[in-house]
Amino acid sequence: MIKVLVVDDSSFMRNALIRILRRDPELEVVGSAADGLDAIEAIKRLDPDVVTLDVEMPRMDGLTALQHIMRDLPRPVLMVSALTSHGAETTLKALDAGAVDFVGKPGSGSTDIAAVELEICQKVKAVSRHRKALALRAKLRTLPADSSTALKHRPSPVAQPFSSREVTPVIRPSGRRQTRDFVAIGVSTGGPPAVQKVLSAFPEDFPAPILIAQHMPASFTGPFADRLNSICKISVKEAEDGEKAREGCAYVCPGGRHIRISSKLSSRTIVISENPKEALYKPSATELMASVGEQIGSRALGVILTGMGSDGATGVEILKRHGGRALAQSEATCVVYGMPKAIVDARLADEVVDLDDIAAAIMDNLHK
Repeated sequence: MIKVLVVDDSSFMRNALIRILRRDPELEVVGSAADGLDAIEAIKRLDPDVVTLDVEMPRMDGLTALQHIMRDLPRPVLMVSALTSHGAETTLKALDAGAVDFVGKPGSGSTDIAAVELEICQKVKAVSRHRKALALRAKLRTLPADSSTALKHRPSPVAQPFSSREVTPVIRPSGRRQTRDFVAIGVSTGGPPAVQKVLSAFPEDFPAPILIAQHMPASFTGPFADRLNSICKISVKEAEDGEKAREGCAYVCPGGRHIRISSKLSSRTIVISENPKEALYKPSATELMASVGEQIGSRALGVILTGMGSDGATGVEILKRHGGRALAQSEATCVVYGMPKAIVDARLADEVVDLDDIAAAIMDNLHK
């Protein structure tokens, strides 16, 4: 049973979340709190596995409470956010401060209540598995520098069953390497910090366009792209239909739509569309990977990062069929090892790479 603490200053929202969570037989709501100070005391007393946390609260707001939790009482925190531009800005700050992921408040911008309720329960269960990793990181931060360094080189209790960058044998052709000059990234739960880590490591003259399908509401993708652009050496923007994909720029697909590429002669044009409307995820990593495979072929590199479910796997299969190459984030460094696991299990991943090494692995795979 996964123990959950619900924190929100609105009694209506607290009760709504409690009702949703109690419908799932794997979840137990052990308590609730109306502000950050009460939340910290409740965590000490009840030791929940997951905390759902509001941002705007009296006495102590959610961001301040989050900093205390991550420093003194580390465990997965799921932000419960209003799906607005203001909500996006504060939620992205919370993800920077250590929150694992976020969900929209029930009734906040979605008419599909059943889907919202399912997402909340699924994400709580998914992020609960991240508790041991958070506790280990907190322990490493408190150790003297020499002890911390030594521990990092020992097998971790959350380590993957295979070492980084080991999967099916990687066979490189003899002679000149295949030219690859296009990158597609599919990512979901736990994605914003992972994408930030990868993109911020690239140099200004990064030699390829990057298209990103991140599962995220429409009101979040613009602020997310703007935030990345302020941090990264490369340019980052929310993608627009019809614009040319250029080297050294990353394009974040607008939430609620799909991103594809159209390649004719030397021109590569971004296509943004709502179709297929029946797709489970919008943006869909599968739609992106399939398009890049069909249009770019052997010049393409697909990267699947942390996320629930198996979105991207079918698209990566198409990409591989057209000569593309695929990287998967390692289990040990994923918030949720769902999307990468799907391509690893299907033997579609050419390399499995720790998050800290993914930027270098991408650069290594590009050649002009």
